[in-house]
Amino acid sequence: MPPRISVVIPTYNRAELLRRTLDSLTDQTLPPDDYEVVVADDGSHDHTADVVTTYQHRLRLHYHHQPDLGRHVAHARNAGARLATAPVLAFLDCGTLPGPDFTRAHTHAHSRAHTLNLGYVHGYRPWDPTPGLAEALTTRTPKQLHDDFHDDPGFRDIRHEPLAAVDFQPDRLPFPWLYAWGMNLSVRKTDFDAVGGFDERFTSWGTEDIELGHRLHKHGLTTRYDLTAWAVEPPHERDTGEMLASAKRTMRQFLDKSHEPDVELVWAALERDDPLIAEAEHRTLTTWTRQARTLDVRPEIDRHTADAGGPVCVVGCGADVPENLPEGSVLIDFDAELLAEAGDRHVRHHAIGLQIPLPDAAVQRVVVTSRLDGMWETWGDVITAEAARVGREAPRTPARPLT
Repeated sequence: MPPRISVVIPTYNRAELLRRTLDSLTDQTLPPDDYEVVVADDGSHDHTADVVTTYQHRLRLHYHHQPDLGRHVAHARNAGARLATAPVLAFLDCGTLPGPDFTRAHTHAHSRAHTLNLGYVHGYRPWDPTPGLAEALTTRTPKQLHDDFHDDPGFRDIRHEPLAAVDFQPDRLPFPWLYAWGMNLSVRKTDFDAVGGFDERFTSWGTEDIELGHRLHKHGLTTRYDLTAWAVEPPHERDTGEMLASAKRTMRQFLDKSHEPDVELVWAALERDDPLIAEAEHRTLTTWTRQARTLDVRPEIDRHTADAGGPVCVVGCGADVPENLPEGSVLIDFDAELLAEAGDRHVRHHAIGLQIPLPDAAVQRVVVTSRLDGMWETWGDVITAEAARVGREAPRTPARPLT
C-alpha cells in the first residue's frame, strides 16, 4: 500500500542531528506503513549516508544526495518531494524532533481540501533559547520534553503570541504566509506541484519557505496553524546577526520577484528593523484604499506630464490616466481593481511605490499623485527617494503629508 504522507528532511553535514530526527520518526502513532521519510542531502561529506543506512529497516526511507554547490536547500527539498510517493508532503528540518503524533496530525489536516498546515515548533526561539532545554534533550524523548516544558512560556514557538491573538487562525492576519516556516509544515503534493515547489533561486538563509507560502496563499489554500502537529527544536549556536542580514537580502529577492503591496510592506518594515509595523501599515493601506477609491488624480497627472519630454512613471495612477502619456511610461497603483481599469497601453505594476520596480534613471520623470497621501506619514521619505532614483530629473511629487 502507498503511504499516506511523506516526510521530507533536507540536511547538510548534520549526521548526528539527523539521527535524532530519524529516531523520533520511528516512534509515531501513525502505523509505519502509512508514512515514509525522504532524506534530501544537500551535498554532505560527513557520515550522513551511513546514518541513513542504519534506518533503512526501521523506516520506509528514501535518500537523495546532490553535489555540494553551496546552500541549495530549496533544490534539495524539491528533489525530496519528487521522490515522495504519498499524496501529502510534510517538510521537517534536520535536527527538529517531531512529536509522536506528528505524522498523524499532518495527515489528518489534509482530509480537508487545499490546506497549508503549519506545525507548532516548541523551543524555536533563536534570540531567546529555552533555559534548561539543551540539557534535558540529552535524556528525554520529545514527548517527555513536551510534558515537562509545556507550561513554560520560554518553550513556546516564537510565533505563539501573534497567532494566539487571533485564536491560532493565521488567515485572520494580513500576512498568513509570513508564518509558513519550512521546519514544520505540510501541503498536498498536487498543490505543491501546482505552484512549482520551492523557488531554487533562493540560495542563502531564509525566505524561500515564506515565499512558497505566499504562492500557496495566492493559489487559494487555507492556512492552518496546528498545535497537534508539534515538534521540538533543540537549541544550538546561531549567528543571529547574520541570520537577520540574510533575511533582509532574501526578502529583497522575494520583493524583486513579486512587487505586490503586501510583500513591499513586509520588506520595508524589515529594512527599518521594525517588522511589527507591517501589520499596522497594512491596516492603514486597506483603509486608505477604500477612502481613495473615488479620488480623481487625472488633473495631477496631466499637469505634471504635459512637458515631460519622455516616458514617465506615475505612482498612484488610479483608473483614469491620460491617453497622451509618452510611450514607454509605467503605471503603479496599490488598488488592483483600479489599475486593471487603467488599460494595457503601458506597463503596469500592482504596488505601493516603496520600491519602484525600475532601474536607476529609467524614465524622464516620476509623478507621485495624491493617491499616496494616506501612506505619506510613514513612507513619504521612502517614496520620495525612490522617485528621485528612478527619474532622470527632479520628481514632480506632491511631497505633502495627509492633512
